[in-house]
Amino acid sequence: MFFWLSKILWYLLNPLNLVFLGICLLAVLLWLNKVRAARILSSVMAVCAVLVTALPIGDLAIQHLENRFPANPVLPAHIDGVVVLGGVISPKLSKARGQPQLGDGMERITAVADIIRSSPNAKIIFTGGSGDPFQQQYKEADFAPQVFRQFGFDPVRVTFENNSRNTAENAKFSFAIAQPKPSETWVLVTSAFHMPRAFGTFRRAGWKIIAYPVDYNTTGTATFAFGYSFGHGMSSATRALHEGIGLLFYWLTGRTDTLYPGPNL
Repeated sequence: MFFWLSKILWYLLNPLNLVFLGICLLAVLLWLNKVRAARILSSVMAVCAVLVTALPIGDLAIQHLENRFPANPVLPAHIDGVVVLGGVISPKLSKARGQPQLGDGMERITAVADIIRSSPNAKIIFTGGSGDPFQQQYKEADFAPQVFRQFGFDPVRVTFENNSRNTAENAKFSFAIAQPKPSETWVLVTSAFHMPRAFGTFRRAGWKIIAYPVDYNTTGTATFAFGYSFGHGMSSATRALHEGIGLLFYWLTGRTDTLYPGPNL
């Protein structure tokens, strides 16, 4: 139920979907000769478009998310295991083309080599099923072994979890596989903007884990500056809003123990 509710909520609040629905509604109002209502709607849409384009709303929000956890954290000399979150492979395209099709965030996999350099026997878990409610037959982890092999890892030493559909299930199912002892040291790898929600969810699931954020989208020190790209503004605002809603929804449903998880929160 949680999985479906989260998908429905995001569909209704996704800015691109709102633009689409706004355009459709605007056309209906014009055909019905509701000129005043059409003017109001078009004006609201225009103002929102200008704000998203001109103001770095999304970039600054993403930067705040990415700065929540320190980059390149100092790790203990011994690591017992690493959990790598999926979200970097398109399983449907990979199936259709017969080879792994990679998207953003490949640093999630490439960072593993540095993390386990001093602990070559550390366990590795890659967790990622399908986040598409209508295409559960395409599992990201099913194609991950080829990707690990391409980056010089022996897939035999990696455990691939392919049933999780979201971050909450990533944490739950990985915990069931690893069954980490309180004395063990595990590292969580995911994109920096996603780390607050992921870390809070893993902690709630029982993990005692170290955050290792990668895949940065901002410099970390950017200040206010006017923009001129609607595409970039909408993309960054959408990503930031998705994480913001995710943080709120996970907190309200008890999947994190705090609204905005941090290293000491």
